[in-house]
Amino acid sequence: MTYVVTDNCIKCKYTDCVSVCPVDCFYEGENFLVIHPDECIDCGVCEPECPAEAIKPDTEPGLDKWLSLNAEYAKVWPNITDRKDPLPDAKEWDGVPDKLQYLSPEPGKQD
Repeated sequence: MTYVVTDNCIKCKYTDCVSVCPVDCFYEGENFLVIHPDECIDCGVCEPECPAEAIKPDTEPGLDKWLSLNAEYAKVWPNITDRKDPLPDAKEWDGVPDKLQYLSPEPGKQD
């Protein structure tokens, strides 16, 4: 099992989850985070830290496409290990349904 970042992270990109991850398995896109499924140790500490409730265990039904997206982007985006400020309009986007269309394939900016 692994944890998966889902669509409510898109255009929010809270990074509270990153700072608690013991194995640094988060990767950063321009407006989204992903978890590398081969690096996640299934500890679950990230899930309750996400203010947008965008992190789910991959055992929940209907997350296959999100698992695939997490795996795909974790291979090409930079690793993120420290908390950063969320996107400026994160509160406005939190809870907006069906945000996949807004996912940017661009990598995040490494510090």
